[in-house]
Amino acid sequence: MSKVFAASAADPMPNDSIQAGQPALPEDGPCLDTVQLARLEHSFRAWADNSPRRDIRLSRRRILLIFLLIRYTGAKLNEILQLDPFVDINGQTVCIRDCETEEPCARAIAIAEPLGREIEAVLLDPEFRRTLANGFAVDPAFVRRKFYERAEECGFAKHLGGPEMIRRARAVELMRGNIPLPAVQKLLGHATPSLTAVHASFSEEELRQAMQLFIKRESSRKTSARNSFFGKIVAIERGDVQARITLVNLGGHQVASIITRESLDRLGLGLGQLITAEVKAPWIMLQRGHRLTGCSADNRLRGEIARINRGAVNSECVVRLDDHTELCALVSTSESKAAGFVAGEQVWAIFNGFSVILHTDD
Repeated sequence: MSKVFAASAADPMPNDSIQAGQPALPEDGPCLDTVQLARLEHSFRAWADNSPRRDIRLSRRRILLIFLLIRYTGAKLNEILQLDPFVDINGQTVCIRDCETEEPCARAIAIAEPLGREIEAVLLDPEFRRTLANGFAVDPAFVRRKFYERAEECGFAKHLGGPEMIRRARAVELMRGNIPLPAVQKLLGHATPSLTAVHASFSEEELRQAMQLFIKRESSRKTSARNSFFGKIVAIERGDVQARITLVNLGGHQVASIITRESLDRLGLGLGQLITAEVKAPWIMLQRGHRLTGCSADNRLRGEIARINRGAVNSECVVRLDDHTELCALVSTSESKAAGFVAGEQVWAIFNGFSVILHTDD
């Protein structure tokens, strides 16, 4: 494979200290969280498809693939640019080469099955394969510029979208997911003598299993059942008996849940916490109209009817939001026919906060 350009920027790494047996988080400034990373990924995907010219779409798809690899492997930009995509990416494993010795597989990093399948499908495209004839031979300055542009398009400070900051954000994300610090350091290819004592507490197999469990859980969040939202708590309003919890999901939509104060305390919910909210299909109602008036529902999400599965008694109306999240509303077939809902129609999916059930990962 031909030589690619080398990245030159410094690579901030997580703090190596450990307190109370928990992995320490980086303390040298903010980075994007899971929800913000999802917004950035959505922006990259939309940008990659948004051109009438095939050659430009292929070029943008290459940048998208570089982003996805950094996002989910935590590898450095120059490590990704040195990959031979047809040799080093195999199913659910990405083999990172040593940038100095060019050792074929200095470390192997597991990725989620859906992402592995997506990359595999992209690499099978004959035209896209031709764009990668020399691997990721892209000027790193050009890559950084595109990363910065996507970050600014999302309303983030541009430096937070740089490859090094995406790598750092992945490290923080893993540690907040209770991945042992040695496993995170191993994935990032970063080892220090100070970690020797810590590493003795975990076998190689235990570190591998911890990472596999996290990746599986992470994948399920992105492909979870309909009417399931994974996101971050952005507001908590406490009343005498009940509390209103508002989260923003990976697509940027807000969902409100009303629970008892007892449940709030029992779950230990706090601002910034990652959580899953679920709502059953029979509790979702559909309503037409460009603007929603005269409705007191806590949650009102606008989308397009993707399909209607009609049964003898009940019918499923699947509504797709702008971030491709799908909501399933269950209505009687007679009501569905009477309302005249059809695929492609814009509707509101509405449901009360009392219908939303919250789940933590603990």
